[in-house]
Amino acid sequence: MPLPEILATATLATTRFFKVEALDLRFSNGVERRYERLPSSGVEGVIVVAVNANNELLLIREYAAGFHEMQLTLPKGVVDAGETLAAAASRELAEEVGFAPRHTEVVKRLTLAPGHMGYTINVVFAANLYPHQLPGDEPEPLELVPWPLQRLDELLHSEEFCEARAIAALSLCRPMLDKLLA
Repeated sequence: MPLPEILATATLATTRFFKVEALDLRFSNGVERRYERLPSSGVEGVIVVAVNANNELLLIREYAAGFHEMQLTLPKGVVDAGETLAAAASRELAEEVGFAPRHTEVVKRLTLAPGHMGYTINVVFAANLYPHQLPGDEPEPLELVPWPLQRLDELLHSEEFCEARAIAALSLCRPMLDKLLA
């Protein structure tokens, strides 16, 4: 199926973080429609599934502005210009939980609400951690919540752990996590 033809684009709003764009499209069957989207800025993100020597997942509890609540999730952040995904994951871990990995593995690129947003985040598995603290960019220190791998199913079903990106990341890393418990 061919991509729809872009008839026109217009910027509807711009903020510090987002640009809202209108796309006037014509589909192959002749139907014309206006879509609104947050186009890709070219910046990628990482979400890190990190396991320490005690076979614990390193989770954080952080403020989620979209819901004005604290949520339990995985460390994550933006990939800086010129930074590899592995380097970004290592930096984010050091900033958010005070550890860095000796081993990283890029698992999969995920799209986020692709019907409306051009954003991606990359799942990175991290292991063989050692203490390494870097200053973070959060307005206050994040709470580190170590979670035993043996209780992974409990975490996945917890009301407090509900971010889809984090659930997807853990599901994708499940084979690696299961090997650690074997």
